Amino acid sequence: MKLKHLFASAALAAAPAVLPVAGSGAAIAQPADFRARADAILAAAYPADGPGATVIVTRGGRTIYSASRGMADIAGRRPLTADSVFRLGSLTKQFTAAMVLQLVQEGRISLDDPVSRFFPDYPQPGAAATVRQLLNHTSGIQSYTSIPGFMRDEAQTNRPYSTAEMVALFRDRPPATPPGQAWAYNNSGYVLLGAIVERVTGKPWHRVLAERITGPLGLGSIGYGVERESLPGMARGYSGGDAQAGPMRRLHMSVPHAAGALVGSAADMARWGQALHHGRVVSPEMYRLMTSPAPLAGGGTHPYGMGLQMEQLRGRPSIGHSGGIFGFSTFAVYVPAQDVYVVVLANSDNAATPPGVAAWRLAALAVGDPFPVFTRTEAAPAAVAPFLGVYRIGDGSATRRFFTRDGKLFTQREGGQDLEVFAAGGDRFFYGPNSLTWFRMTRGADGVPVMEMYPEGEPAAERAVRTGDLPPEPAAFEVGRAVLQSYVGRYETGGPGADIALRDDGVLTVQLTGQEAIPMRAVSATEFIVQGVNARIVFHPENGQANRFVIHQGGRQLEARRAAR
Repeated sequence: MKLKHLFASAALAAAPAVLPVAGSGAAIAQPADFRARADAILAAAYPADGPGATVIVTRGGRTIYSASRGMADIAGRRPLTADSVFRLGSLTKQFTAAMVLQLVQEGRISLDDPVSRFFPDYPQPGAAATVRQLLNHTSGIQSYTSIPGFMRDEAQTNRPYSTAEMVALFRDRPPATPPGQAWAYNNSGYVLLGAIVERVTGKPWHRVLAERITGPLGLGSIGYGVERESLPGMARGYSGGDAQAGPMRRLHMSVPHAAGALVGSAADMARWGQALHHGRVVSPEMYRLMTSPAPLAGGGTHPYGMGLQMEQLRGRPSIGHSGGIFGFSTFAVYVPAQDVYVVVLANSDNAATPPGVAAWRLAALAVGDPFPVFTRTEAAPAAVAPFLGVYRIGDGSATRRFFTRDGKLFTQREGGQDLEVFAAGGDRFFYGPNSLTWFRMTRGADGVPVMEMYPEGEPAAERAVRTGDLPPEPAAFEVGRAVLQSYVGRYETGGPGADIALRDDGVLTVQLTGQEAIPMRAVSATEFIVQGVNARIVFHPENGQANRFVIHQGGRQLEARRAAR
């Protein structure tokens, strides 16, 4: 989605760890038109003349679908094939995790070893973070990809780094949280895991991976991007989803390190998935840890194991992960009960369809429970009008709005962003081809409108009852250009950086690291509504210039202070 929540969050359902026996997938009657339906999913997802994707679907270790669509090189008219090689991005993390867990099995590393065991001069509190916490993203160490401005500065990202230089990027930065206190996706943790492997073995992390995993398993295309990207078969990476897609931003592949520096083909990813999920890589106990939710301080868990994420596919426990890196985006998912594995590798970091959406659709088709497919229709305004308003979700206090703007339909969950909605005929509405979520508008026995939401296409509906009309929008307020200009600049939050900019048309925008610039609308001289995101930004000027502002969203606050010049 283009407009993102201003705070990092996750809402994935936890799933139990399962180590299936090879070939134990539940019998599924594969429809006679399976390939035709899979081809239709792929054709709807990616253009034939732009960046595309290679996909593989296996069941019980047997390939039941393999296809490619789109161009590996647009200018050269070279199509993608089953052997095309892609940057894997964060799919690398499951390889790193498996490599570390092999060393744990051998007693060379303990999951409870602190970082200080391997790097005695590492500063506290990061020095107290354990290997386990690095693996499950609860170390609290500053993620280097969130350092303000770093990932947008090609002078920094397009040069080679040693492991020591990579660690130096974040080791002295204040931690996001104390170790073990909270879950937050963290690329620095996996750089440190690569550094620990090097300290224990005396070899580069990627050499150890080749010796222990990719070599023995015969995964010939999977390897370190620094050494592999110049080889034949490498797809070009793009930014954009059509034939006019631009070239990707340049990135030296030493920068993603053990968090994301591998490249490989879909065929070898499918072989890897078969080996990992069938006991050929780590012991059953280590696999259980990889696929069990991370425990959190104070109780509870987060649905992320070690290099793998616990998810739900139409009510079925699933294990997957996504990857995003300059020029490429990836997704792989495994459904244990049916022994189905799907991998989608795309050669654009802004693909026409997110690989995760394509992968979920293919996986659901493979397990015999496909997602519904909707066709956009026109909704009569008079028929929709009685259903517009504010809805209370379930028995809680959270709400969702259903409204129109400029002749278009939108919903907005409290604390979330405005999402455009399309009518699908009858009482059904959906969010476009790149979303699996849809909803139905009905009425309860008392005649009150009810919204039945199916998040990510899950079979159980989230019920919301209309509670009233939409509140009036705050009146617009005119702020002079000089005042707006005083807000412009770079701000730091302790996490993602924030840029405030002033467009030529006099509109102030906010852009958090990794997100698009979002326009804001003034409701006072210091308070602005972030359009489409249900958030407010309040500036606190001192002596004619704002040195800080506070983001208010979903009952939470995040302070940002002007970066030192």
